Amino acid sequence: MSPRPIRVRSTDGVSVVAHDHGGDGPPVVFCHATGFHGRYWDPICARLADRWRCIAIDLRGHGDSEIPPGLALDWHGMADDVLAVLDALDLQRVHAVGHSMGGCSIVLAELARPGTIDHAWLFEPILIPADRERYFPPAGPNPLAESARRRREVFGSRDEAYERYGSRPPFSVAHPDALRAYVDFGFADQDDGTVILKCRGEIEAQVFDNSGTDAFDHLGEVTSTITVAGSGDGAGPAAIAPVAAEALPNGRFEDWPDLTHFAPMEDPAAIADAIDAALRI
Repeated sequence: MSPRPIRVRSTDGVSVVAHDHGGDGPPVVFCHATGFHGRYWDPICARLADRWRCIAIDLRGHGDSEIPPGLALDWHGMADDVLAVLDALDLQRVHAVGHSMGGCSIVLAELARPGTIDHAWLFEPILIPADRERYFPPAGPNPLAESARRRREVFGSRDEAYERYGSRPPFSVAHPDALRAYVDFGFADQDDGTVILKCRGEIEAQVFDNSGTDAFDHLGEVTSTITVAGSGDGAGPAAIAPVAAEALPNGRFEDWPDLTHFAPMEDPAAIADAIDAALRI
Protein backbone atom coordinates (compact mmCIF):
# COMPACT_ATOMS: atom_id res chain seq x y z
CA MET A 1 0.00 0.00 0.00
CA SER A 2 1.32 3.46 -0.88
CA PRO A 3 2.26 5.76 2.01
CA ARG A 4 0.11 8.76 2.84
CA PRO A 5 1.78 12.03 1.78
CA ILE A 6 1.59 14.86 4.31
CA ARG A 7 2.73 18.36 3.33
CA VAL A 8 4.43 20.26 6.14
CA ARG A 9 5.54 23.89 6.37
CA SER A 10 9.19 24.24 7.39
CA THR A 11 11.47 27.28 7.79
CA ASP A 12 12.63 29.66 5.03
CA GLY A 13 9.36 29.41 3.10
CA VAL A 14 9.94 25.70 2.45
CA SER A 15 7.28 23.01 2.43
CA VAL A 16 8.31 19.38 2.65
CA VAL A 17 6.43 16.12 2.25
CA ALA A 18 6.42 13.30 4.78
CA HIS A 19 5.42 9.88 3.41
CA ASP A 20 3.66 8.11 6.27
CA HIS A 21 3.54 4.34 5.81
CA GLY A 22 1.32 3.98 8.86
CA GLY A 23 1.39 1.13 11.33
CA ASP A 24 0.93 0.86 15.07
CA GLY A 25 4.59 0.47 16.00
CA PRO A 26 6.96 3.12 17.33
CA PRO A 27 7.63 5.93 14.81
CA VAL A 28 10.82 5.90 12.75
CA VAL A 29 11.79 8.87 10.60
CA PHE A 30 13.79 8.14 7.41
CA CYS A 31 16.04 10.79 5.83
CA HIS A 32 17.56 10.40 2.38
CA ALA A 33 20.90 11.14 0.72
CA THR A 34 21.65 14.14 -1.50
CA GLY A 35 19.82 13.94 -4.82
CA PHE A 36 17.41 11.26 -3.58
CA HIS A 37 13.93 11.39 -1.98
CA GLY A 38 11.92 9.69 0.72
CA ARG A 39 10.29 7.05 -1.46
CA TYR A 40 13.49 5.13 -2.29
CA TRP A 41 13.15 3.82 1.26
CA ASP A 42 9.90 2.07 0.22
CA PRO A 43 11.39 -1.46 -0.09
CA ILE A 44 12.91 -1.13 3.38
CA CYS A 45 9.81 0.42 4.95
CA ALA A 46 7.68 -2.39 3.49
CA ARG A 47 9.85 -4.92 5.32
CA LEU A 48 9.50 -3.03 8.62
CA ALA A 49 5.80 -2.15 8.43
CA ASP A 50 4.69 -4.91 10.81
CA ARG A 51 6.97 -3.60 13.57
CA TRP A 52 7.41 0.16 13.06
CA ARG A 53 5.55 3.20 11.78
CA CYS A 54 7.86 4.39 8.99
CA ILE A 55 7.81 8.06 7.95
CA ALA A 56 10.11 9.06 5.09
CA ILE A 57 10.77 12.75 4.40
CA ASP A 58 11.44 14.60 1.15
CA LEU A 59 13.94 17.16 2.46
CA ARG A 60 14.08 20.64 0.92
CA GLY A 61 15.03 20.65 -2.74
CA HIS A 62 14.24 16.97 -3.13
CA GLY A 63 11.28 14.85 -4.13
CA ASP A 64 7.95 16.62 -3.74
CA SER A 65 9.25 19.38 -1.47
CA GLU A 66 8.80 22.99 -2.55
CA ILE A 67 11.38 25.74 -2.09
CA PRO A 68 11.39 29.47 -2.89
CA PRO A 69 13.69 30.65 -5.70
CA GLY A 70 17.25 31.36 -4.66
CA LEU A 71 17.06 29.52 -1.34
CA ALA A 72 20.47 28.79 0.19
CA LEU A 73 20.47 25.04 0.78
CA ASP A 74 22.33 25.00 4.07
CA TRP A 75 22.19 21.61 5.77
CA HIS A 76 20.90 23.13 9.00
CA GLY A 77 17.74 23.77 6.97
CA MET A 78 17.46 20.02 6.39
CA ALA A 79 17.42 19.60 10.17
CA ASP A 80 14.66 22.21 10.34
CA ASP A 81 12.68 20.04 7.93
CA VAL A 82 13.05 17.00 10.17
CA LEU A 83 11.89 18.96 13.22
CA ALA A 84 8.98 20.50 11.29
CA VAL A 85 7.71 17.03 10.36
CA LEU A 86 7.98 15.81 13.93
CA ASP A 87 6.10 18.87 15.19
CA ALA A 88 3.37 18.51 12.55
CA LEU A 89 2.84 14.86 13.48
CA ASP A 90 3.13 15.59 17.21
CA LEU A 91 6.03 13.17 17.67
CA GLN A 92 8.09 13.97 20.75
CA ARG A 93 10.92 11.45 20.73
CA VAL A 94 11.53 9.13 17.80
CA HIS A 95 13.86 6.64 16.24
CA ALA A 96 15.56 7.71 13.03
CA VAL A 97 17.29 6.25 9.98
CA GLY A 98 19.54 8.31 7.74
CA HIS A 99 21.69 7.83 4.67
CA SER A 100 24.60 10.16 3.87
CA MET A 101 23.23 13.75 4.05
CA GLY A 102 20.15 12.36 5.75
CA GLY A 103 22.29 10.98 8.56
CA CYS A 104 23.89 14.37 9.12
CA SER A 105 20.45 16.00 9.07
CA ILE A 106 19.31 13.71 11.88
CA VAL A 107 22.36 14.58 13.98
CA LEU A 108 21.85 18.30 13.35
CA ALA A 109 18.20 17.96 14.39
CA GLU A 110 19.23 16.29 17.64
CA LEU A 111 21.84 18.99 18.29
CA ALA A 112 19.26 21.72 17.65
CA ARG A 113 16.71 20.07 19.95
CA PRO A 114 18.37 17.61 22.35
CA GLY A 115 16.20 14.65 23.26
CA THR A 116 14.48 14.47 19.87
CA ILE A 117 16.18 11.26 18.71
CA ASP A 118 16.14 8.10 20.82
CA HIS A 119 17.89 5.47 18.68
CA ALA A 120 19.25 5.99 15.19
CA TRP A 121 20.83 3.93 12.42
CA LEU A 122 22.91 6.07 10.08
CA PHE A 123 24.63 4.80 6.97
CA GLU A 124 27.79 6.80 6.26
CA PRO A 125 26.46 10.11 7.59
CA ILE A 126 28.38 13.10 6.22
CA LEU A 127 29.92 14.22 9.51
CA ILE A 128 33.23 15.69 8.40
CA PRO A 129 36.06 16.07 10.96
CA ALA A 130 38.26 19.16 11.09
CA ASP A 131 41.03 17.29 9.22
CA ARG A 132 38.78 17.04 6.15
CA GLU A 133 41.74 16.60 3.78
CA ARG A 134 42.34 13.10 5.20
CA TYR A 135 39.04 11.95 3.74
CA PHE A 136 38.23 14.20 0.80
CA PRO A 137 40.12 16.01 -1.98
CA PRO A 138 41.82 19.34 -1.14
CA ALA A 139 39.73 22.52 -1.10
CA GLY A 140 38.44 23.55 -4.50
CA PRO A 141 35.44 22.80 -6.71
CA ASN A 142 33.41 19.93 -5.29
CA PRO A 143 33.60 17.08 -7.85
CA LEU A 144 30.21 15.75 -6.75
CA ALA A 145 28.65 19.17 -7.33
CA GLU A 146 30.28 19.50 -10.73
CA SER A 147 29.03 16.03 -11.70
CA ALA A 148 25.51 16.94 -10.56
CA ARG A 149 25.54 20.03 -12.77
CA ARG A 150 26.28 17.82 -15.77
CA ARG A 151 23.62 15.25 -14.90
CA ARG A 152 21.08 14.35 -17.56
CA GLU A 153 17.71 15.54 -16.28
CA VAL A 154 15.19 14.58 -18.97
CA PHE A 155 14.27 11.12 -20.29
CA GLY A 156 11.61 9.90 -22.68
CA SER A 157 9.97 7.85 -19.93
CA ARG A 158 10.59 6.39 -16.49
CA ASP A 159 11.35 3.06 -18.10
CA GLU A 160 14.08 4.69 -20.18
CA ALA A 161 15.53 6.30 -17.05
CA TYR A 162 15.36 2.98 -15.20
CA GLU A 163 17.27 1.17 -17.96
CA ARG A 164 19.85 3.95 -18.19
CA TYR A 165 20.52 4.12 -14.45
CA GLY A 166 20.58 0.35 -14.07
CA SER A 167 23.21 -0.05 -16.79
CA ARG A 168 26.01 1.82 -15.02
CA PRO A 169 27.48 2.41 -11.57
CA PRO A 170 26.49 3.16 -8.92
CA PHE A 171 22.94 1.98 -9.65
CA SER A 172 23.95 -1.07 -11.63
CA VAL A 173 24.25 -2.96 -8.32
CA ALA A 174 20.99 -1.61 -6.87
CA HIS A 175 18.16 -3.99 -6.06
CA PRO A 176 15.50 -3.71 -8.80
CA ASP A 177 12.77 -2.71 -6.32
CA ALA A 178 14.93 0.07 -4.86
CA LEU A 179 15.96 1.40 -8.25
CA ARG A 180 12.35 1.30 -9.42
CA ALA A 181 11.24 3.33 -6.40
CA TYR A 182 14.07 5.81 -6.90
CA VAL A 183 13.14 6.36 -10.56
CA ASP A 184 9.34 6.19 -10.29
CA PHE A 185 9.15 8.83 -7.55
CA GLY A 186 12.25 10.82 -8.46
CA PHE A 187 10.92 12.08 -11.79
CA ALA A 188 8.02 14.39 -12.66
CA ASP A 189 5.86 14.16 -15.78
CA GLN A 190 6.12 16.92 -18.39
CA ASP A 191 3.50 18.11 -20.87
CA ASP A 192 5.38 16.63 -23.83
CA GLY A 193 5.32 13.13 -22.34
CA THR A 194 8.91 13.16 -21.11
CA VAL A 195 9.97 12.99 -17.46
CA ILE A 196 12.36 15.29 -15.60
CA LEU A 197 14.31 14.88 -12.37
CA LYS A 198 12.52 16.41 -9.41
CA CYS A 199 15.85 17.24 -7.77
CA ARG A 200 17.39 19.23 -10.61
CA GLY A 201 21.13 19.08 -11.17
CA GLU A 202 21.79 22.62 -9.95
CA ILE A 203 19.84 22.02 -6.74
CA GLU A 204 21.74 18.81 -6.07
CA ALA A 205 25.01 20.64 -6.77
CA GLN A 206 24.16 23.37 -4.28
CA VAL A 207 23.38 20.76 -1.63
CA PHE A 208 26.78 19.15 -2.21
CA ASP A 209 28.43 22.58 -2.04
CA ASN A 210 26.91 23.11 1.41
CA SER A 211 28.05 19.78 2.86
CA GLY A 212 30.45 21.33 5.35
CA THR A 213 28.89 21.64 8.81
CA ASP A 214 30.22 21.72 12.37
CA ALA A 215 28.21 18.64 13.35
CA PHE A 216 31.27 16.42 13.89
CA ASP A 217 32.71 18.90 16.41
CA HIS A 218 29.60 18.50 18.56
CA LEU A 219 29.13 14.73 18.43
CA GLY A 220 30.18 14.52 22.07
CA GLU A 221 26.95 16.33 22.96
CA VAL A 222 24.74 13.72 21.28
CA THR A 223 23.52 11.23 23.88
CA SER A 224 21.21 9.27 21.57
CA THR A 225 22.05 5.61 20.96
CA ILE A 226 23.42 5.69 17.41
CA THR A 227 24.66 2.94 15.13
CA VAL A 228 26.92 4.29 12.39
CA ALA A 229 27.26 1.87 9.49
CA GLY A 230 29.98 1.98 6.88
CA SER A 231 30.69 0.28 3.58
CA GLY A 232 33.82 -1.25 2.14
CA ASP A 233 34.11 1.00 -0.91
CA GLY A 234 37.08 2.92 0.52
CA ALA A 235 35.65 6.39 -0.20
CA GLY A 236 35.63 9.30 2.23
CA PRO A 237 32.23 8.62 3.84
CA ALA A 238 33.26 5.00 4.52
CA ALA A 239 36.47 6.18 6.18
CA ILE A 240 34.63 8.70 8.34
CA ALA A 241 31.95 6.28 9.59
CA PRO A 242 34.02 4.49 12.29
CA VAL A 243 35.55 7.80 13.36
CA ALA A 244 32.10 9.30 13.85
CA ALA A 245 30.92 6.24 15.78
CA GLU A 246 33.92 6.57 18.11
CA ALA A 247 33.17 10.26 18.72
CA LEU A 248 29.58 9.57 19.81
CA PRO A 249 29.12 8.87 23.55
CA ASN A 250 26.63 6.09 22.77
CA GLY A 251 27.84 5.20 19.31
CA ARG A 252 28.68 1.85 17.77
CA PHE A 253 30.11 0.97 14.39
CA GLU A 254 28.61 -1.56 11.99
CA ASP A 255 30.72 -2.79 9.07
CA TRP A 256 29.28 -3.65 5.64
CA PRO A 257 32.46 -4.53 3.70
CA ASP A 258 30.68 -6.01 0.67
CA LEU A 259 28.46 -3.00 -0.02
CA THR A 260 29.05 0.59 -1.14
CA HIS A 261 27.87 4.05 -0.11
CA PHE A 262 24.56 3.16 -1.77
CA ALA A 263 23.98 0.13 0.48
CA PRO A 264 20.34 0.94 1.37
CA MET A 265 19.52 0.44 -2.32
CA GLU A 266 21.76 -2.59 -2.80
CA ASP A 267 20.36 -5.00 -0.20
CA PRO A 268 17.06 -3.72 1.23
CA ALA A 269 16.30 -6.96 3.09
CA ALA A 270 19.59 -7.09 4.97
CA ILE A 271 19.52 -3.35 5.67
CA ALA A 272 15.96 -3.59 7.02
CA ASP A 273 17.04 -6.36 9.40
CA ALA A 274 20.01 -4.27 10.55
CA ILE A 275 17.80 -1.25 11.17
CA ASP A 276 15.32 -3.32 13.16
CA ALA A 277 18.10 -4.74 15.31
CA ALA A 278 19.81 -1.38 15.89
CA LEU A 279 16.63 0.41 16.93
CA ARG A 280 15.95 -2.28 19.54
CA ILE A 281 19.32 -2.01 21.32
